[in-house]
Amino acid sequence: MNIDLIGKTALVTGSTQGIGLAIAKGLASAGARVVVNGRSQDRVDEAVATIEGDAVGIAADVATDGGAQVLFDAVPAVDILVNNLGIFGAAPAGEISDEQWRQFFEVNVLAAARLIRLYLPGMTERHWGRVLQIASDSAVVIPEEMIHYGVSKTALLALSRGFAKSAAGTGVTVNSVIAGPTHTAGVEEFVYQLVDRSLPWDEAQREFMRLHRPQSLIQRLIEPEEIANMVVYLASPLASATTGGALRVDGGYVDAILP
Repeated sequence: MNIDLIGKTALVTGSTQGIGLAIAKGLASAGARVVVNGRSQDRVDEAVATIEGDAVGIAADVATDGGAQVLFDAVPAVDILVNNLGIFGAAPAGEISDEQWRQFFEVNVLAAARLIRLYLPGMTERHWGRVLQIASDSAVVIPEEMIHYGVSKTALLALSRGFAKSAAGTGVTVNSVIAGPTHTAGVEEFVYQLVDRSLPWDEAQREFMRLHRPQSLIQRLIEPEEIANMVVYLASPLASATTGGALRVDGGYVDAILP
């Protein structure tokens, strides 16, 4: 397949590292002009420097109303919006405070809602656009060790489905990508919260998958580029008939025919 995004502008939130940076690189390699976003200008600049293609960086905390507006004022029109920003962490179910619940919803759900609210009208006026949320297998298989994260990602799936309905017939598609256990720096730290920190990384990863993600059919962590491949396809004209969906790149972790 020839995926051509030349002439399209793509915004990827939380794209200074990990899955977000891999998505930014993938979109740029397909010809898109990519806007890298993070909270620190230094980290944004470092990320932009690693991208081959047309890329610019905007530092703004989109988990706040003010930060989202800063980003929108700097880049008032995009063709592709990838809501990748998210936080996660382990906590015993009964010890998750109200403050933690609010933080996870603010970052993982409301940040996406704000940006969709800002950018979707322009897409519908132009009769073309792609809105993508990076969700998680935890949205479907709620993990005991971080139910606040799982619940927030479930809400993200509903957010995508609802906005897909609001964009019906406009030429704009709205989808979620259900990412499985993925190898990032943040996940490495998470793994070591759950297994012996003295283990070398390869052993720690195997132990994590054996104990905490045994349903994985590929029996390894997914690489960020594998998530990016799905996002680039969904962002392209080739995916024009796919909307309102939750598409899995989970290594077969979710034990279901449908999400």
